[in-house]
Amino acid sequence: QVQFVESGGGLVQAGGSLRLSCAASGITFSRSAIGWYRQAPGKQRELVADISSVGRTNYVDSVKGRFTISRDNAKNTVYLQMNSLKPEDTAVYYCNSGYYRNAYYVGGAYWGQGTQVTVSS
Repeated sequence: QVQFVESGGGLVQAGGSLRLSCAASGITFSRSAIGWYRQAPGKQRELVADISSVGRTNYVDSVKGRFTISRDNAKNTVYLQMNSLKPEDTAVYYCNSGYYRNAYYVGGAYWGQGTQVTVSS
């Protein structure tokens, strides 16, 4: 079955860095677009970054220049390198696979358990 396992979260001071990993199974990974989302307490889940099967990337404005999404098809894994972290980046981070509709990423129905990122000021 389709499964996503997120890891790499933790507690970090503002200005610090973390690298999240998303290991996928049950999908044809090399042909799949993958998205990273986050959900802060009391807020809706938002798409942070996505990467196409050929490596094209998109970012929400609030993380441009600080976050980098990448993929390793040999390991069925997508990464999210997060630098210059801010307290407002605090959230549970999730990944899933999806597709593009009119150039916008549309996530699928399967989610992992997420990984908590906490940025202290």
